[in-house]
Amino acid sequence: MRILDPHIAQFVARIRAGWAAHPALDTLPMPAARQVAEAVRAPWAAGGPEMARTHEAIVDTAAGPLRLRIHRPHGLADGPAPALLYVHGGGFVTFSIDTHDRLMREYAAAGGFAVVGIDYPLSPEAPYPIALDRIVALVEALRTEGAALGIDPQRLAIGGDSAGANLSLATALRRRDAGAPMLLRAILANYGAFSPLVSDAAERAHGGAEAMLTQDDMVAYFRHYLPGGVEDPYAVPLTAMRLDRLPPMLLVVAEEDVLAEQSHAIAARLRAAGTTVEVHSYPGATHSFLEAMSIAPLARRAIADSAAWVAARLRD
Repeated sequence: MRILDPHIAQFVARIRAGWAAHPALDTLPMPAARQVAEAVRAPWAAGGPEMARTHEAIVDTAAGPLRLRIHRPHGLADGPAPALLYVHGGGFVTFSIDTHDRLMREYAAAGGFAVVGIDYPLSPEAPYPIALDRIVALVEALRTEGAALGIDPQRLAIGGDSAGANLSLATALRRRDAGAPMLLRAILANYGAFSPLVSDAAERAHGGAEAMLTQDDMVAYFRHYLPGGVEDPYAVPLTAMRLDRLPPMLLVVAEEDVLAEQSHAIAARLRAAGTTVEVHSYPGATHSFLEAMSIAPLARRAIADSAAWVAARLRD
């Protein structure tokens, strides 16, 4: 039986009401579907902490350009700052650095580090591995261009939610396998989507019509991301043969989420491989619960917990 934190339950009800005010996304062309997704999430990105500075930049990586939004909180010393590269969720197909703007500012304020939002290209127009290629190339580009952007390339972490957690872990896997300097000191994975496969048991326990994410949603998202059903461990990190020699990883698990089983499964494999991993589980939380920070103490606590973990790994 699903038991939600009361504030998270309110968040879910309001999100569902937002979706109900629009046509179903699968009946719309993708550009229109994205506009609806932006509108539904816009109220949850409003407000929050003010930054000492927010600016945008285009970085021309070896794999193509990326637009970045860089949040620098108050209290940082002058000069290049430690930074969390943040990769937004949305099933590889929707959402943006706008829908996740407040979440990124909350991390910056709570952790005392810069947060760099990555506006990566979305599927199905840009299927795997286009977005991943650019994020991997961005890490390399920051070695030389980071300081000019106010970012210390020697104090970088990467993280994201759902699809963004997938892309964050895959970025570290790609850099490891290429023999490149890792540069990334930590990986933050919020309710990560590490595989398209959701068990029937997880769907029965946490899915269904009232859920924020379902078994069918995951199949549809990965169909857009991986046309033709190509299986690749960089796209489906839960299938990666090796999970050793990776930066420390924090898995934030919403226990009322169909993806909770994936985080617990990959945590076990990371530990077996000798990778340092922590799991922060939040009973009563659903997929996307961090976006409820304006009304939910549980979401604010999870953000503070994760920000402290990242900050500890970015210290000199």
